[in-house]
Amino acid sequence: MSSKKLINAADSCVDEALCGLVRASGGLSLLKGHRVVLQSDLEKLKGKVALLSGGGSGHEPAHGGYVGAGMLSAAVAGGVFASPPPASILAAILSLHNAGASGVLVIVKNYTGDRLNFGLAAEQARNHGVAVDMVIVAEDCAFDQPSKAGRRGLCGTVFIHKLAGALAEEGRPLDQIVSKVTEVLKGIGTLGVSLSPCSVPGCLPSFELPPGDMELGLGIHGEPGIKRSKVIQIEPLPTMIDHMTNPNSQSHLPVKSGDNVVVCVNNLGALSCLEMAVVTRAAFMCLEGRGVVVARVMSGSFMTSLEMAGVSLSLMKADQETLRLFDAKTSAPAWPNLSSVCVSGRSYMTVPRAASTRPQDEQHSEGPLSPVMRKALERICSTLSEKQEELNSLDRASGDGDCGNTHAQAARTIQEWLRDHVVPGCPGKLLSVLAGLVQEKMGGSSGALYSLFLTAAAGHVTKGWSNAAAWASAMHAGTQAMKRYGGAEPGDRTMVREAFDYIPLNLFVVFFASLQKAALGAESTRNLTAKAGRASYIAAERVTLPDPGAVAVAAIFRAVLESLEGQK
Repeated sequence: MSSKKLINAADSCVDEALCGLVRASGGLSLLKGHRVVLQSDLEKLKGKVALLSGGGSGHEPAHGGYVGAGMLSAAVAGGVFASPPPASILAAILSLHNAGASGVLVIVKNYTGDRLNFGLAAEQARNHGVAVDMVIVAEDCAFDQPSKAGRRGLCGTVFIHKLAGALAEEGRPLDQIVSKVTEVLKGIGTLGVSLSPCSVPGCLPSFELPPGDMELGLGIHGEPGIKRSKVIQIEPLPTMIDHMTNPNSQSHLPVKSGDNVVVCVNNLGALSCLEMAVVTRAAFMCLEGRGVVVARVMSGSFMTSLEMAGVSLSLMKADQETLRLFDAKTSAPAWPNLSSVCVSGRSYMTVPRAASTRPQDEQHSEGPLSPVMRKALERICSTLSEKQEELNSLDRASGDGDCGNTHAQAARTIQEWLRDHVVPGCPGKLLSVLAGLVQEKMGGSSGALYSLFLTAAAGHVTKGWSNAAAWASAMHAGTQAMKRYGGAEPGDRTMVREAFDYIPLNLFVVFFASLQKAALGAESTRNLTAKAGRASYIAAERVTLPDPGAVAVAAIFRAVLESLEGQK
């Protein structure tokens, strides 16, 4: 079966996508009767060189997203992974010429269909008296011995769009622009790696890739690469850079220690922003580890391959003039808002000016009940560890299934702290310590709620462990804080329950009453409709188990009660 895609029909998706792009940008327009994206203000091209590029669709934001002042003047789109027809390319060239452009530079990726169709249109344009020149981008570093067809044109093409566009915006003549970008092209290299294939709308995936395998050196149309291997975290990055810079390869990029480069980490379509940031960090480490200076970096989706889960790495050797052109402003909607500061050698860590001491790091004095509280904490931790899978199972019915994991993480954090610290004699200080630990290590909504409860309660129990009224007040304050900031009320099917409103006789009664309310409250959530938390987004008939957070709270109170029973 072909991959699912959010489109109306395979034969109309390109036209609808181009319309969506143009309608979303005030600086773009469509050439009627053709799949051509133009700058809206073509009159500003008068006396300047215009830039035209394009190719098959499916590589968005390339190429239409790079149309704008300082980059392309127009982009021609073909069908998905199909070269555009010469008639549309010629129509685009003539539109630029008729707007008063002094010449047209056609930028073409090195694929046979693109070379033929753009070349034919260029020849036809010359017959119309247009000054046209063409630059072929062929920067693929995959093949050690490229075939007669030569190296493929990949994401490095975007570098040429940017540099040529900056030169054209400055009013440079056509021959100077061609000379400059031709020279820069010698210092550009790209290599891709993928974890999955892609599929053209209405078709099967372009190739098969077993789970756990990655493909090195593939093309942007889903052409298989040069090597398959198992995925080991982000191990592809050193492998990619080694392959790109291997002097034994005829298509290598000669980069050595001390060279300045611009780096483009390009999402081939389906990687998350989180993965892209991890890969970008790895690229920094690999390059800087080889003594290469990363002058600028682009990270994101620049030339995709539909939904392919992969990344390509493009490097461009850069001197000061190249960086000046790279940093020049452009109105192209897909060009990112990049920093013009050299990223290598920059201090990227900010040290807090006045970092206050955390409660868990302070020195505390023991009290008479410190051993009892230590046992209670140990009992709580062992209970939460034992209930990890039970809580996860309950959470999977209405959440992301990690409730047990987060509580177990909090338990491990408290156990680690107990190994190296005494339990404070002051109950308020102990609650502050626990609040700090769960805030930092527990994570998620549960960590914030527990920390809120403990922080709000801590100020009410500062005069010893035996003041039952103070403990009742502390629990009420903690519950109110959870309700105030979490937005949940009793009956909403969450871990929040009403605090009792009477003054108990002793500490044991406080926890016994709390346990009763916690246990009853946890069981009652089975039949409640969720009004807060993640479960509120799920149909009520699908949520029939007790709330995992409420079950965890009941387990905590039971562990405390069992620890105190021997102290009555």
